[in-house]
Amino acid sequence: MRYKRIFVIVIDSLGIGAMPDSEKFGDIGVNTLGHISEAVDTFNIPNLQKLGLANLTSLKQVEAVESPLGYQAALREASSGKDTMTGHWEMMGIKTEQPFQTFTEHGFPQELIDELERRTGHKVIGNKSASGTQIIEELGEEEIATGHMIVYTSADSVLQICGNEETFDLQELYRCCEIARELTMKEEWKVGRVIARPYVGRKKGEFERTSNRHDYALKPSGKTALNALKDDGLDVISVGKIVDIFDGEGITKAYKSKSSVHGMEQTIELAKKDFKGLCFVNLVDFDAKWGHRRNPQGYRDELEKFDENLGNMLKLLRKDDLLIISADHGTDPTYIGTDHTREKVPFLAYSTSMKEGGRLPEQETFAVIGATAAENFGVQMPEHTIGKSLLGYLQ
Repeated sequence: MRYKRIFVIVIDSLGIGAMPDSEKFGDIGVNTLGHISEAVDTFNIPNLQKLGLANLTSLKQVEAVESPLGYQAALREASSGKDTMTGHWEMMGIKTEQPFQTFTEHGFPQELIDELERRTGHKVIGNKSASGTQIIEELGEEEIATGHMIVYTSADSVLQICGNEETFDLQELYRCCEIARELTMKEEWKVGRVIARPYVGRKKGEFERTSNRHDYALKPSGKTALNALKDDGLDVISVGKIVDIFDGEGITKAYKSKSSVHGMEQTIELAKKDFKGLCFVNLVDFDAKWGHRRNPQGYRDELEKFDENLGNMLKLLRKDDLLIISADHGTDPTYIGTDHTREKVPFLAYSTSMKEGGRLPEQETFAVIGATAAENFGVQMPEHTIGKSLLGYLQ
C-alpha cells in the first residue's frame, strides 16, 4: 500500500474536449473547459493550473505550466452514454453498453403517468423536458393551489418530481418518488434516476429549491471497486450525491452536501481526520446550476470558488495521501440545447510524496481511477470490471 488515503473529487461535467465519437451523440466541437475560458473576461484558477489542468486542453485565459505538480492525463469514456451514472460507474469499473432511456422529446408515456396518478393520488402536471427552476416558476402556484404534482424530465435519464415543502410536504414527495422508482423499474419506462426536487416559496419570483433533494438511482449493473474496497474492510466515504449514484452500494459512510462549496468544505474536514481507504466526492453545482443552464460565467465563478478551497485542501495533504481530480462527462455551457456533452475528462493526480510528474498517455476509459485505488490497497477488482491501474506511473 503506497497511499493510506485516496481522495477522488469529481468536478461534475468538467469536460476537456470532444470524444472521437461525439458527433454520434449530437455533439460537434464541444469543449466545456476550453469554451468557458473563451467566453469569460478573466479566469483565475491558480491551484488547478499548477496541477496541470491547462496542460490538457488549450485555454484562452489560463496558461499551461512548464512543470506541473503531479501527473495529468485525458480520459476517454468507454461506455455508451454521457450521463452522470454512466460516468461514475465507469470510474469504478463498469462499462455500460446500452445508454439509459431518456424521454426528452415527448415526456413520459401516458400509461406511466396514469399509473403514477393512481398510485400517488395526485394529478400530474408538466410531463415535459424542462429546467427545474423554470418549471417551478411556471407551475409552482398551480401545485400549491391544487395539490397536483409537477413531473418533468431533462436531457438525462431522469424522472423528477417537484414538491413544495410547506404545502405538498417533504415526506409525501419522497413517498411519491418511491412509487415512481418502483414503476420505472419496468423495462420500457426504466430511467437511471428518479429525483425528488423540493422547493419553498408561495409565488412566482420567490420559489427556491432546497438541499433536501433525494435521488433514487438504479443499483449498479455489477460489483464495482467500491464493493471491493468495502468488502476488504476499507473505508469508502461518499460526499455529495455519490451515495445516490451507487444506490449505497460499497459505501461505508455518506455525507450529503448543500452545494459544491459545502461539498469541498466537507472534504477538507475529512482530510483533517484519520481513515484508511477512499473518499469519493461529487460536486454537482457545476453541472446542475451552470452547465445545463448554459451559463459560462457562473461556471467560471464556481470553478474559482473550488480552486480556492482546493488550495486549502492541498495544504492538508499528508505524504501518504493521493488526490485525484476528474469529471464524469461534459456539459459545454456554450453549446446548443441543455444536454450533457460527450467529452474526454481530466485526470489530475497529486501527492506530496511524488518525486516526479508530467503528462501521461491518453487513457481509453475512466475506469483507471477505480483500478488505481484497488491496486493501491491490494484489492482484487470484480471479474467483469474494466480498467488498468495507473499506480505504477505515479512515482
